[in-house]
Amino acid sequence: MSELQDKINKRRTFAIISHPDAGKTTLTEKLLLYGGAIHLAGSVKSRKTNRHAVSDWMEIEKQRGISVTSSVLQFDYDGYRVNILDTPGHQDFSEDTYRTLIAADSAVMLIDAAKGVEPQTKKLFWVCHRRKLPIFTFVNKLDRYGRAPMDLMDEIEKILHINAFPINWPIGVDGHYIGVYDRIKKQVELFDNDNSHGSKILKSTTGDLNDPAIKEAIGEANYQTLLDDIELLDLAGDEFDLQKVLDGELTPMFFGSAMTNFGVRPFLEKFLELSPAPQPRKLKDGGVVMPDDENFSAFIFKIQANMNPAHRDRISFMRICSGKFEKGMTVWHLQGNHPVKLSQPQQFMAQERTTVETAYPGDIIGVFDPGIFTIGDTLTSEKNKIQFEDFPIFPPEIFAKVQPKDSLKRKQFEKGIVQLAQEGAIQVFRQKNIGMESFVVGVVGVLQLEVLDYRLKNEYSAQLLMDRLPYSVARWVYADDAEAIRNMKGLDNGMLVYDKLGRPVVLVSNEWNLNWLLERNPGINFTEVPSEARAI
Repeated sequence: MSELQDKINKRRTFAIISHPDAGKTTLTEKLLLYGGAIHLAGSVKSRKTNRHAVSDWMEIEKQRGISVTSSVLQFDYDGYRVNILDTPGHQDFSEDTYRTLIAADSAVMLIDAAKGVEPQTKKLFWVCHRRKLPIFTFVNKLDRYGRAPMDLMDEIEKILHINAFPINWPIGVDGHYIGVYDRIKKQVELFDNDNSHGSKILKSTTGDLNDPAIKEAIGEANYQTLLDDIELLDLAGDEFDLQKVLDGELTPMFFGSAMTNFGVRPFLEKFLELSPAPQPRKLKDGGVVMPDDENFSAFIFKIQANMNPAHRDRISFMRICSGKFEKGMTVWHLQGNHPVKLSQPQQFMAQERTTVETAYPGDIIGVFDPGIFTIGDTLTSEKNKIQFEDFPIFPPEIFAKVQPKDSLKRKQFEKGIVQLAQEGAIQVFRQKNIGMESFVVGVVGVLQLEVLDYRLKNEYSAQLLMDRLPYSVARWVYADDAEAIRNMKGLDNGMLVYDKLGRPVVLVSNEWNLNWLLERNPGINFTEVPSEARAI
């Protein structure tokens, strides 16, 4: 086996998806704890100790106790290099989550034991399912009262239309589970009670189900319930089939509590064993790039400005798809049509950065970006100029006109708007023949406007004047005769704006007004996204 193939086999790159408040950021942090990347875990909402989850680095995230941007984190465990893509759970930041899923090889779906399958989980599941991503399910918050494990399993199968195979099964009663039974190893693991509240690795005892000491520790009633559950699962449940897991047709199911660390280590170890190594990536021409191709290739899936407030830097995150990355190497930037030297390559654990000397397919690295990259860009070796498929685009649904409160801050305002648009945090439009100071911004969720306001004030020292616009539908418009667009009929209740590439876009308040325009302008084509892009 070549060195490259060996490195590929030891990589795991996955995204964590869930509804808000299911405990996603907490689970991410506990995986880092077990991987040795941190030595003391803090709760996202812990205020007394002033500690916050390490993957929530933006100040607004610490204040709200939610994630509003994807975090990229690495750690090593048992010979594996693990790349975690922690995504925002809030639906207003779906764009960031969808783009992150493109960089992942599998997904961990987090389910709240009390709430079951929630709307945002369902939405993100279907994105993963369409991409045939293997999906692993972690039922969280077993330290609290919740629903019966059998009911949760049944709900996953009925609502998400995917078969579930519990790899382990909780031992105990609702809200007072004491361990898990591993159905593959046929082994019991009982967790100690400690007073660390999940800040330290949780000790446990493993043993055979027939061991008298294990039987006594479980207790007669819990023991009999466990035997009945195992028999029912073995008789009525699915057979375990790894190929079905890899095809996205069967979800391995785990139970635990990220808050107390109950079940976290068994989940991590089994996940690394069952989840796929880096997978082939699709090209725009319909072909694929294999990870063991010696030629280097990568794509940009995330751009983040001002991760380090002291330096006001801009980092572009790339997913390596093939070949070996080496610090200081020169690659071909396809969209820019010129070579680029990748200087200051870094990997991240929240704000903590380490310089990368080498990296391999599946790895996520950040490179200093002077403003040349955009999301979806392809980077390749100079002799192998391929292009990855285009990223999907979200049509914005909420619009606002924004301008600086202080005209003396116009430069900072424009810089902030441009950089946040390059990050994909907002879409920016301009009106023709209107002063340069105002923009029209489009977003998918209203919380994105709050983040825009917050970041412009705190990162660019520019306060906003923001006027919400009464539009919820955007359509890119095309016509053989440009004059037909400028003289469009029936636009009294709408607005004509232009995107960053100068393409005309119509904004209207609802589908009825859109149909009004369609009827009166038969020579104009209306599309949800630019004609060359894919819609979500």
